Amino acid sequence: MKTLFTELEFHQLRKATENTPGDAFMMQKDAQSGRLIAVLSDGLGSGVKANILANMTARMAIRFAESNTGFLHYAKIIMNALPVCRVRKIAYATFTVIDCRHDGTVQIVEQGSPPFILLRGGVPLDIPCTEYGNNTPQDYRKLRVYHFTAQPEDRILFFSDGVTEAGMGSHRYPLGWRRQGCAEFIQARVAENKGLSARKAAEAIVHEAVCKEPGQRACDDISCAVLYFRTPRRTLLASGPPFSESADAEYAELIRSFDGTKIISGGTSADIVARELKRPIHTELFRFRKSALPPVSSMTGIDLVTEGILTLTAVLNLLEGNKHYTQVNAATLLAERLRDSDEIHLLVGTKINQAHQDPSLPIELEIRRSLMRRIATTLEERYFKEVKLEFI
Repeated sequence: MKTLFTELEFHQLRKATENTPGDAFMMQKDAQSGRLIAVLSDGLGSGVKANILANMTARMAIRFAESNTGFLHYAKIIMNALPVCRVRKIAYATFTVIDCRHDGTVQIVEQGSPPFILLRGGVPLDIPCTEYGNNTPQDYRKLRVYHFTAQPEDRILFFSDGVTEAGMGSHRYPLGWRRQGCAEFIQARVAENKGLSARKAAEAIVHEAVCKEPGQRACDDISCAVLYFRTPRRTLLASGPPFSESADAEYAELIRSFDGTKIISGGTSADIVARELKRPIHTELFRFRKSALPPVSSMTGIDLVTEGILTLTAVLNLLEGNKHYTQVNAATLLAERLRDSDEIHLLVGTKINQAHQDPSLPIELEIRRSLMRRIATTLEERYFKEVKLEFI
């Protein structure tokens, strides 16, 4: 199990009439122990009030986990800390907490949320649970606790009731999409694409759920998270020529021999690899004619070749959530490859490119090393990727 990577992704669509989602999702990974904690909470109602309740609940769970408080103990504390609505007689927030250890052991606690789905071998598998409650007739709240060991290609899907109740009251879905409908849908998608990533699975479930709603407008917050256990997907991103020309052959060989997806970002870098490996470069001038970014190129044995600094700057903005493109371009292709990878090796050349020494240019265009460090940090902290940064 130590050789497996855990990909965790989340996707959400807020209620159509609200500006703030009433569901909250938080995750934390300990780089040393490999422990991964994920929390999805659904606040009562919608909008700002629900958002505060959900975030409060999720943050409590994360903080308890940080203190290494007993798993069941802190789940009970959270449940008892949340008051019960006097009118509706339900908790002010529901939650699902997933605690995954480096050896693959998984513990899940649910309170009021829809039961999670475990896909094993592409088929939903029922996991027995133990229920704990307050044992008082006035309070029906129960904690459902699950323990199991994950296996390669397992997928854990957990979601708010915006998914299971999608379309509720309609002619086709009078009781909503239900957990069973969601399970059948994702089972079919995995059958079509056995390597379906956690990100694409979460996006597909949320999109399908909102399609069940009248007018395809979300009547509630729709949130889904997916945890996928798999063999790591590896990517090498090389940018910038090596400091010494004598290292050009070594640089090209590092890229050629890499076991995984290979990306070169930078015209000079691509020229070096093409010369050393004796492979031609073909620039696809008309592929993205309307894009403001330089075009992509192709080279035998390399999965993607792009321009350097401008494209990497756009990639960083995409990863940080500061930029969105309506059309596919070099940056969206590169960012997509990075997000779909698990282990990422950034190979950064340190030779100064005289074309980028104009002091009027922004710092992202002036110093390649700074830009690649920021990309590495974003991939580690925001996307929980395992990143190796190497300068040559």
